[in-house]
Amino acid sequence: MLQDRLSLKSGGVDTASSHLHFHSSAVPDLIRDPLPHFRKKGPGSRPGRRRDSFQQDLPGSFSMHDIETLVIGAGVIGLACARSLALGGREVMVLEQHDLIGSETSARNSEVIHAGIYYPTGSFKAQMCVKGKEQLYRFCAENGVGHERIGKLIVACSDRQLVELDGIREKAIENGVLDLEFVDRDKLQELEPELACSGALWSPSTGIIDSHGFMLALQGGLEANGGQVVLNTSVERLESLPAGGYKVHVATVEADSYAITCKELIVSAGHGAPGLMSALPGANPPTAYLAKGNYFKLQGKSPFSTLIYPVPEPGGLGVHLTLDLQHQARFGPDVEWVDSFEYEVDPARGGKFYAAIRSYWPDLPDNSLIPDYCGFRPKIVGPGEPAADFRIDGPEVHGREGLVALYGMESPGLTSALAIADEVSARIA
Repeated sequence: MLQDRLSLKSGGVDTASSHLHFHSSAVPDLIRDPLPHFRKKGPGSRPGRRRDSFQQDLPGSFSMHDIETLVIGAGVIGLACARSLALGGREVMVLEQHDLIGSETSARNSEVIHAGIYYPTGSFKAQMCVKGKEQLYRFCAENGVGHERIGKLIVACSDRQLVELDGIREKAIENGVLDLEFVDRDKLQELEPELACSGALWSPSTGIIDSHGFMLALQGGLEANGGQVVLNTSVERLESLPAGGYKVHVATVEADSYAITCKELIVSAGHGAPGLMSALPGANPPTAYLAKGNYFKLQGKSPFSTLIYPVPEPGGLGVHLTLDLQHQARFGPDVEWVDSFEYEVDPARGGKFYAAIRSYWPDLPDNSLIPDYCGFRPKIVGPGEPAADFRIDGPEVHGREGLVALYGMESPGLTSALAIADEVSARIA
């Protein structure tokens, strides 16, 4: 209940690994010094196989390939898929173009564990979010990943929006989210006196997470089951092999280009997935679009103890307030359609933030917001189009055995990662 949470504000935080960031003391040796799978040993040489590889012992297995299963992309979903496949007994290698895991979309988001309230009933987003949320809370508790069930208020700032709360609650129930509570104006004034709104829905299963700690735990689970992550390795092109399997053309910072062959391939390359898949006839990937999301940080202490989301408006969820595990407040993201990756936040965009935030927090002080960071949603629909569902294209879609391609893995991708991994494992079985 809401009152229970408010009486135990400091008691619900699992702080076992809330300190996990990419400092040298916390990063596995593989990140600091990637295994030399692709160092050149002579003309025509290929990546060396692991000594404990079982491929030579299994007739009809993947002995004709360098590795059984390749995953492209060490973001949160790629790592979750790789861990799941390794737990199932596969030999798994993850290729990551950057020198750190999860350094694009997975590291530049709100770090919110979503409840699954808004998504179309029956969609992958609704199903994966609701299932993945419970899996994620269990995973965090079992693996010491910093997180908190901090809850969220969806606030109505007008009588019209108050009516819309009923529709939001009905949608949540259809999606299997049964714990929303209505909070009236008087109770809100008692709980969050800085809020100016007519009423709200309380979502107790919404939370926040240390996304970096989560990804490190996924990587640890992968490696504990014989898998490996290879950094600074950019995938340039995909090719299907006549006898089955795939050839992945890569380039590294240490050597010339190479080709790695695999029996199974998971393309979890975020923004780059449609471009890579376009090389395979019949794959029919979607068009990729870039939607930049800018965040502004509140200077000073947050006046709120929970996440604050306005009633959704056409085109998005509005400018919402989120808190990190230190309860530092930030606002965002907005939506800015762009053609390239530019990681600076334009201070001029702050004007729209002030206006939106003051609809529910009228006492927001002038000059209290500073540009923080931005992220890029891997969109597969353009401006003005209805939001797309997750696309998980397995053999039943493109007809290629052992291949799964993931498209449009934006929010709630972080929350859904473990559920998506289960789905990918099932598709490739």
